[in-house]
Amino acid sequence: MDSGTRPGSWRGPWLVQYALMQTHDVRIDGELVRKRFIDGKPGGAEREWRALRLLAEHAPGLAPSPVEYGADLVVMSRVEGTPIFLLPVVPEQELVEAVDRLHGAVPRRVLDQVPGRLWPVERIRDQLLAWAGRWQPKNALADQAVREGARWLGGWEPGERGVRPVFGAGDGNTANFLWDGGRVRIVDFEESGRSDRATEVAEMAEHVSCWVHGGGSEVGFEVDSAEERRLLECRRLFALMWVFLLKDEGPRNPPGTFMRAVGRALERLG
Repeated sequence: MDSGTRPGSWRGPWLVQYALMQTHDVRIDGELVRKRFIDGKPGGAEREWRALRLLAEHAPGLAPSPVEYGADLVVMSRVEGTPIFLLPVVPEQELVEAVDRLHGAVPRRVLDQVPGRLWPVERIRDQLLAWAGRWQPKNALADQAVREGARWLGGWEPGERGVRPVFGAGDGNTANFLWDGGRVRIVDFEESGRSDRATEVAEMAEHVSCWVHGGGSEVGFEVDSAEERRLLECRRLFALMWVFLLKDEGPRNPPGTFMRAVGRALERLG
């Protein structure tokens, strides 16, 4: 993290309006970062601290080192690097290695005791259905995406098929993946917890930060055959989520961002 910047509100070629929702205040103090949670979201500091301690033990060097913990404050070491969405070329191999290391870091006997990520897919499904019920017509394609999405969501039960337990960041924002010239390191764990591989990969693949620039190929994260269906379903879920999150498209978003989200959702819905 560069001095004076805040994860989630990077100044760069784009700044999605959704990312302006400030959940924490970050201060740089020499080689330390002081992250104070200011939005009243229960458990954010606890989840961040738990993640930093787990990764310091099981995947040292992947994330900031934990230094101090308070009720709404986490102090950690400073991590240098450039958010990968600002890079002209994504270091795909190193990104995959970092994500794979994150997912496999925590031993299963320990992972089983870790609380689940803040937003499990069942909770996201229910939230999207609630938003769909309050949808105000915008245009034919957007309304179609919401209508077809609500129909699919109403019959979707994620279940346990294709679930491979992993430790997940719970946030696919590529601003949280920093390239230091030799490796990718990961920051921001306020929504982290026990998750599954397909959900975490899907969230990153569909995050607006991965596609807002335009073209480019997707990063090739591997999933096994049992996870393929869950991955496709979770990508559908997260693509729909961005339709709702970007519906009030503002001047800070690149022109056409909302309709691109609509197009991606319709493509995922088939």
